[in-house]
Amino acid sequence: MLTLLTLELRKLLGARSVRIAIVICFLLPWIWSLAPRLQQVYGLVLTSGFQVPAISLITSVQFVLPLFVALSCAEMIGTEVAQGTLAPLLLRPIDRNRVILSKLLTALVYPALLLLVLLVGSFLAGLRLGYGDFVGGSGLGPGGFIGQGALSSGVAFAQVLRGYLLGALVMAPIAALAMLFGVAFLNTAAAALATIATLQIMRLLTVFPEGFQQILLTTHLDLFLRQGNITQSIILLVIYTVGFCLLSIFAFDRRDV
Repeated sequence: MLTLLTLELRKLLGARSVRIAIVICFLLPWIWSLAPRLQQVYGLVLTSGFQVPAISLITSVQFVLPLFVALSCAEMIGTEVAQGTLAPLLLRPIDRNRVILSKLLTALVYPALLLLVLLVGSFLAGLRLGYGDFVGGSGLGPGGFIGQGALSSGVAFAQVLRGYLLGALVMAPIAALAMLFGVAFLNTAAAALATIATLQIMRLLTVFPEGFQQILLTTHLDLFLRQGNITQSIILLVIYTVGFCLLSIFAFDRRDV
């Protein structure tokens, strides 16, 4: 299993789409750190380097990160089918469940990797603003960017770390969904398009009653911004992730590739 997981990670990092995504995630924070019209357009004045990770996460989690995750995770199945490398692998004395499980674990790690790169890029981009105590908010804690008064560097760092960990949790079901569509369609473009379309359709369902909205995946994509009790949202995201993974394993075991 460890060998398969290592192999999948190597294939993932070798994909051109993943390399492009990593570069963009590293460079994206510099746009916000150096933006000359940030106050005029968004009414925001950055006063600390701890605020750069927040604005980078907020602006990327709604579309950029889901797009990268959907495309690269769908590619894990679609590319191998197109290149004819998946069928020979399954002809070996290897359990099918181990093959798809290694791919699923790699897919779930991928969003965390992108967020780690985004976080590192954000901290580097925020160096010019400094990382000392400041008055305001980190953007990922109580009060948002306005804050609730003076904020110590230790508390600000903890808020940023919490936000990015929750961001990784938010992206996990999207990765699992892309894998499920990858198994269903055996095509990268179709699986990625189906994943993004599903997310967009869920967003359109805001016209339905609030009780129904609470079970939608897209309702909880802003989890990293929420304060207070978030247990229910975490449980729902875990259910989505595990559910999509189990469906992927079930479908892959019966799929003729």
